[in-house]
Amino acid sequence: MARSIDYGNLMHEALRGLIQTVLEGVARDGLPGAHHFFVTFDTTHPAVEMADWLRSRYPAEMTVVIQHWFENLIVDDEGFSITLNFGNSPETLHVPFDSVRTFVDPSVEFGLRFESHDDDPDDGDEDDDIDIEAPEEDTPKRDAEIVSLDRFRK
Repeated sequence: MARSIDYGNLMHEALRGLIQTVLEGVARDGLPGAHHFFVTFDTTHPAVEMADWLRSRYPAEMTVVIQHWFENLIVDDEGFSITLNFGNSPETLHVPFDSVRTFVDPSVEFGLRFESHDDDPDDGDEDDDIDIEAPEEDTPKRDAEIVSLDRFRK
């Protein structure tokens, strides 16, 4: 048995499962109401598939919007594929879930942020930090904001 429980990675797996479940519902039923997503992912991840011209334009990370026009959303246990319109040029992307850095649904002020601290000398466990925001019932609607807990650490 392991010497400790790796809560960071377990939480990442669970939250990426949440993203998978949400996208599976959208693939099956379409986007409900005003929901839409901003998904930022690491374009250097070896399993990311994208057109060469997009990779040269976004060499480190890319944010895509899943809202009005998208086609061929296919979701599996590893990630999702989607065709999006880039300046009247449809392009298909394959995005592994473990390349996702942020997932935001501004229509309900919900956001997830996955931060890796693998090169942090003070962090010997190579755990990742996760930030979660969900709306409070009685708060007025405003633009979504992702807040990193690192801001409050001493």
